[in-house]
This record gives sequence, structure tokens and C-alpha cells, in this order.
Amino acid sequence: MADEPLKLYASVNEQGSQYKWGMVVDSDRCTGCQACVVACQAENNIPINDENRYVEHRQKEWIRIERYWEGEFPNVKARFLPVMCQHCNNAPCEPVCPVYAIYHSSDGLNVQVYNRCVGTRYCGNNCPYLVRFFNFWDPEWPEPLTAQLNPDVTVRTRGLIEKCTMCVHRIQRAKRESSKDGRKISDGDLSPACVQACPTNALVFGDWNDSNSRINQLAKDQRGYRILDNLGTEPAVVYLKRVDPNLAETKGGGH
Repeated sequence: MADEPLKLYASVNEQGSQYKWGMVVDSDRCTGCQACVVACQAENNIPINDENRYVEHRQKEWIRIERYWEGEFPNVKARFLPVMCQHCNNAPCEPVCPVYAIYHSSDGLNVQVYNRCVGTRYCGNNCPYLVRFFNFWDPEWPEPLTAQLNPDVTVRTRGLIEKCTMCVHRIQRAKRESSKDGRKISDGDLSPACVQACPTNALVFGDWNDSNSRINQLAKDQRGYRILDNLGTEPAVVYLKRVDPNLAETKGGGH
């Protein structure tokens, strides 16, 4: 890891917006409990992945926990890494959509418009993070789980691409509430479902345009990096390496 700080990509303020949403993931805090995965599934009306879906390799998880093993038996360590849509500033999925179902919002989010999507799957093929999912089947839930569907989130039909939205419905609700009060959304006022559910606070959500936000402070850590940053996708999600006390320098440990 280089000693220079992470590059902060062009502010969305230049486009006339006061927000640029993003996230910091501290892999040193992640225990692989999958609470974020379950919370995301319940919050965003994602169908349950049964055994058949896994056998077909057609399961859907807007956020997944990557598990890595380091070392040799018996000195083996498990490493966990939450991966979701990186909401890239230079997203390779956006320019390939023939119907403009994907675009970059003024808030810095990679937005998916379901009513425009025709299921070409070009965006999924162009995503290096493998975080876009095609609906091969109509969504189904066993009774009585149909009663727990979130009315704020649409149920996607067969033939569409879907992915993490950073719980955009929560963001819009917070923007409406703050507008009523005549103020800007304060740091910590809102969290996506995955961030709210994380028991170890490994996920932190915030505004990159707020210099005092917690994510901006965490991103200054020398452990900071972005996944596949060399591709030039300019992700809005920053990861912090896992601390390995057995190594002399923190910057040499972790992922």
C-alpha cells in the first residue's frame, strides 16, 4: 500500500448537488456474520435463495461476504470482505446500456431504472465486481413472508437487472425530512439497511462532500484502498485492510 492518501474523486458539487454518498468498509471489524446480507434481503424485497437457485448459479444477493483463507493448517485464518455495488464515478456498466436504464445521479449513485430495463445484461457483463443480477424467475416468497415485503421498494419482475441501491428509498426519505426542516442531512442521520444491521460497525455510510463526515475521516487511514481501483472505475466505496498483529507494519497486513 502506497503511503500517499487515497485520491478523492471529483466532487459532485460541480454538478450542482450537495451530496455524494459513499461507504467505508473496515474489513478488520467484519466477522462474516452475514447480518448485512439478511438485512439487505429483507429491506429490498429480494427473494429467498433456495438450494435450486444456488445449483443453477442464479442466486441473488445485493451484498455478499467474500471469504478468504490465509495460511496453512493448523495456522489458518479466515478473512471476510463485504462486496456490494461500488457506485463507481466512472462506471463501466453505464455507457453500455442501450436504453439508458442506468445512469449516474447527481448524488453520486449508480441508479437502475427498472421501467427502462429490457434485460440485455450488457451492464452485468461489463461490471468487474459481479454485483449485478438478472431476474431469471418471477420473485416468490412462501407464506406468510409475503406480509413482510417493504412497501417503499418495488418488487422487480422477471427479465430485469437489479443491484444494490444503497437503500435509495431511505436517502430520499431523509432528503424530504431535512427539506421540511430547512436543513441539510447531517452525518449519521441515515444509514442503509446493511449499515444499520452490522453488529460490529464494519460498514459506515456517509457523504463524501462533507469534509467532516466519518467516512472522510476513516478514508484517511493508511489501510485504505479501493477494490480494482487500477481499472479506473473510481469506486465510491473505500475498504480498510485487516490489521495483522503478527506483521511489523499495519500497511503490510490484511487483504
